[in-house]
Amino acid sequence: MAEVRCIDLNADVGERFDNWRPGDDEAILREVTTAHIACGFHSGDPTVMLETVRLAARLGVAIGAHPSYPDRDGFGRRAMDVAPERIYADVLFQISALDGLARAEGARVTSVKPHGALYNRMAEDEECAAAVARATRDCSSDLWLVVRAGSRAFDVATSMGLRVAAEAFCDRAYARDGALAPRAERDAVVGDPALVAARAVRLARDGEIDTIDGTTLRLAASTLCLHGDTPGAATVARTVRSALQAEGFGLGSFSSV
Repeated sequence: MAEVRCIDLNADVGERFDNWRPGDDEAILREVTTAHIACGFHSGDPTVMLETVRLAARLGVAIGAHPSYPDRDGFGRRAMDVAPERIYADVLFQISALDGLARAEGARVTSVKPHGALYNRMAEDEECAAAVARATRDCSSDLWLVVRAGSRAFDVATSMGLRVAAEAFCDRAYARDGALAPRAERDAVVGDPALVAARAVRLARDGEIDTIDGTTLRLAASTLCLHGDTPGAATVARTVRSALQAEGFGLGSFSSV
């Protein structure tokens, strides 16, 4: 019998505070296999974090931490000049907070994926990547660190002995150098469910995706990301999951390996 190919589908969730709720986390979590939950620095708060942990645990979705720069006003998407030692402390604090809430519910955090500007910085800045990797490892040697496929962060984290999951984005456009296209650029965010699904299948099956200027980028990814704050994210997630399954992929979290 042919071996079933597996891929993880992850979403960034729990990104709400006050009266702002960008999407339907429950509908999204019914489709994905890993949930990266905002830890309060760019969005979320202890109540939202706990609610999202409970929801993910009930639906059998692996729980990951989604730490950020301390930037609620900019939703964690503004570049900040934060020293590596402060990054280490901030990331360690956020992982620990979410893991404490998860353990109170009989669950645990299995992965860490930085958010926004911090994620983009660590893809190119080895000192930043090392600080995030060290915080992850010091919290627990069992944790996975999720980094952009093809980035410097992958080599840094691997060299430090971490379990590393390489991530590709099916709902974001890429630049030629493998970085994500700035959100201010036209078509940087891909919202059409059918197009996102086609990109996801191509990434999972062929390990490639077209960049925003039409060149082809090769990426070896073990997890595909969907953004929970994108309009219609639940429909996108449902369409992507169906397309991957139709292509013969099984869906399961990398952290269950």
